[in-house]
Amino acid sequence: MKIAEIRELSTKELLERVDAEVAAYDQKKINHSISPMDNPSQIKQQRRLIARMKTELRQRELNNK
Repeated sequence: MKIAEIRELSTKELLERVDAEVAAYDQKKINHSISPMDNPSQIKQQRRLIARMKTELRQRELNNK
């Protein structure tokens, strides 16, 4: 998901998406520890996507003050 796509989401949608991505990230980490993934860089990509979303949420929070 690109930053432009993240910015198009409403704050509520973004919060829901962050929760879903964090759950998926945790599940990938657990699955990877049990049996190695074919492409472990997916974990890194997922973590960075979550960071992008949280950054956008924080920017919105600061702009609304």
